[in-house]
Amino acid sequence: MEEQKGFLGALFDFSFSDFITIKMIKILYILGIFFSGIGAIMLIVSGFNTSAGAGIIFLILSPLIFLLYVILIRVCLEIIIVIFKISENIKQMAEK
Repeated sequence: MEEQKGFLGALFDFSFSDFITIKMIKILYILGIFFSGIGAIMLIVSGFNTSAGAGIIFLILSPLIFLLYVILIRVCLEIIIVIFKISENIKQMAEK
């Protein structure tokens, strides 16, 4: 079996034989959750800056919006992983 390269080795692999996307998925998911949380907090703050009523509405709606964004991010990242897994499986089938 071929030797696995590290992150930097895969990053500077000009033949694109190793993919770094799968190695970065966890980091991208954490960043997605972080920025979704920041966005929800900003939505609440901007609502309260507008008026107390808008702030309360955004306070109620922002957790739902946060969850929807996290679900969307998760689904998109899972689709990316599935595409790369399909690529790996096709490569293994072609080698056989």
